[in-house]
Amino acid sequence: MSGISCPPGKSSWPELLGWNGELAAARIRQENPLVNQATVVRVRDHFVIHNFRCDRVWVWVDDSGVVVYVPKLG
Repeated sequence: MSGISCPPGKSSWPELLGWNGELAAARIRQENPLVNQATVVRVRDHFVIHNFRCDRVWVWVDDSGVVVYVPKLG
């Protein structure tokens, strides 16, 4: 995880692949209350900042809103 040590807690959610992005973001916030930002981002046309944060998860979805990459802290 980029050499940064995050507080204990869940840090990746492979089981959310194929989920609706909004539902996945809600589940992430529920399972790790230290996550302040679980943001749904469309793969095709969005860019994100690349600094690493322990309280942020990008939830990458396809055009139909389905999670296509494993959500993880970052």
